[in-house]
Amino acid sequence: TGRATARAPGSGTSGGRGGARGVRRFPARLPKIAEAEARRACAVRRRGPVMAAAEAAAGGLEAEAGGAGPVVAEVEAEAPPPPLPLPGLQLVQQGAEARIYRGLFLGRAAVAKLRIPKRYRHPALEERLSRRRTAQEARSLLRCRRAGISAPVVYFVDYVTNSIYLEDIVDSITVQDHINSVQRSGSDTSSLLILAEKMGELLARMHDEDLIHGDLTTSNILLRPPTEKLDLVLIDFGLSFISGLPEDKGVDLYVLEKAFLSTHPDTETVFKALLKAYAATSKKSGPVIKRLDEVRLRGRKRSMIG
Repeated sequence: TGRATARAPGSGTSGGRGGARGVRRFPARLPKIAEAEARRACAVRRRGPVMAAAEAAAGGLEAEAGGAGPVVAEVEAEAPPPPLPLPGLQLVQQGAEARIYRGLFLGRAAVAKLRIPKRYRHPALEERLSRRRTAQEARSLLRCRRAGISAPVVYFVDYVTNSIYLEDIVDSITVQDHINSVQRSGSDTSSLLILAEKMGELLARMHDEDLIHGDLTTSNILLRPPTEKLDLVLIDFGLSFISGLPEDKGVDLYVLEKAFLSTHPDTETVFKALLKAYAATSKKSGPVIKRLDEVRLRGRKRSMIG
């Protein structure tokens, strides 16, 4: 069994040469091929109802999604704004990272900073980053105050809503607004040199504590009233971190330089006075200024190459 033979016409059974030539033998794989084809046919028959049911379910989902499309859009359009951290607070500013509210906290003038969740991040990652940055901001503010650096008092940190309640520096203005007002008035800008020296001394003390601000701009430094006293207050430590590396401190100064010169044109001499006061005040200024020059070269090279 398993072999099939075919005899040519006129061939005998004697097994002679002519008879041997007239016999053709076929391989024994024909039953296996037939069995495989039968299995495939059964599989196709079994998949038929399943595929039909899947197509019907997909069609139902598409119809349901098509019918619910306008409803979803309407729900998203009518989504209420996020609740206030505390009743009675008023929104005064919204940035890329947080919303700023102003009001009272336990009878004291306070500012509440509520972090904005990033929808493009995974929820678990977003929660971890927001919690870490909120905690780091509170630690940086406390580190400044322990070192005698003027910064807002931390009243309360809420890790559920990732918000932080700070002292409100009443009637203060930003250094950015002060410089702009002096430049617009056309008065003597020699007072800006004194302001720059104060800023350099303040940043030198902060860097000597191995504290990197991460977002140094003239809008993140306040002037307490009266402005003639040049009492500076550092704010917005949301991107701050701890590092003793000259590279990180040099990048911190480079960020301030780019923001300073882009926001306030024709103030190169003012920023030079700031760096001079920084170098004279900081105990670790040598490697930092050297690294700042290297960072400047890297920045120029990047802007030339594109």
